[in-house]
Amino acid sequence: MIKIPVGILGATGMVGQQYITLLNDHPWFEVRYVAASPRSAGKKYEQAVAGRWHHVKTFSRNVGAIMVQDANDVGCAAVAFKRGDCSFVFSALEMGKDETRSLEEAYAAAGIPVISNASAHRWTSDVPVLIPEINPHHTDIIPAQQKARGWSRGFIAVKPNCSIQSYMAPVHALALAGFPSKRLIVTTMQAVSGAGYPGVPSLDMIDNIVPYIGGEEEKSEKEPLKIFGSIDNGIFKNAALPNISAHCNRVSVTDGHTACVCLEFGEKKPASMDEIKKIWGAFKGLPQEADFPMAPKQPIIYRDEDNRPQPRKDRDADKAMAVVIGRLRPCNVFDIRFTALSHNTVRGAAGGGILNAELLRHRGYLS
Repeated sequence: MIKIPVGILGATGMVGQQYITLLNDHPWFEVRYVAASPRSAGKKYEQAVAGRWHHVKTFSRNVGAIMVQDANDVGCAAVAFKRGDCSFVFSALEMGKDETRSLEEAYAAAGIPVISNASAHRWTSDVPVLIPEINPHHTDIIPAQQKARGWSRGFIAVKPNCSIQSYMAPVHALALAGFPSKRLIVTTMQAVSGAGYPGVPSLDMIDNIVPYIGGEEEKSEKEPLKIFGSIDNGIFKNAALPNISAHCNRVSVTDGHTACVCLEFGEKKPASMDEIKKIWGAFKGLPQEADFPMAPKQPIIYRDEDNRPQPRKDRDADKAMAVVIGRLRPCNVFDIRFTALSHNTVRGAAGGGILNAELLRHRGYLS
């Protein structure tokens, strides 16, 4: 297979570096273009990240030798696109929402598809927020997005907030089995890597929990409704349910977001806890059916131990792309409660973005 050449915007940042490591040996995609801030532009990638590489795995020699471009210079990317060095870009931009929104739109207008990790377009009415196991059909909006904006080949697709990844798949699996949720109360314990680098000051986190992450609770309550929603006349119509109440906390964990979930079903309820476990264990989505390279073989893994999941022991399950669940039991207020864990910088960031790209390639939007 001839690999598709890809670019990374924000390639020197924490998420951009994660994209680099995960794409090192990818069978479909090859990094050929990297862009970052003007401070890094004009340097080889290995020089731009010297002294601030944050991962155990390193980059390949070929990537290290690539000259970093200015991410603000869309024209440079357009030239790379025309010469065959950049068929689409992953956006890991770290700037204000308005700046990110404008820049991603400029790339799309130049004919370059944008698969974004940023939040700037999650509430744009014709931009899909994708979890490929849940709403792969939301890619159907892309032709309408292109027509409305006058874009020929370019488009924008995004991944959701990292804090919702751990409980969206289990809630969706239950709904598919005929047991949709009515209400959720979710308490998240989110790793410090979710704040980027240098992130939260150490004296704020050591021996401490910070019970506030700006904007996180609003994202956790709203984004699932778009993901569970439908396309209506070229825009998204949010689902009415479930109603979600979220409490988001920053905890002293390096990687891995944990969620404690209380769930109330609608009119129909599973017969037993064992039935719920069987539903989760049997759940597969399009990425598993089509055997995408980044997809976990088993998207939901249930652990029967009383004290699991734990970030250190479970965050890397199945390429760090699986959701690990435990402690399923009856709830005294709602119907059930459980604990769920996902890797926030892999499944919740770069790995999720790559899985979105695999979905878009599979559905004919990337070549």
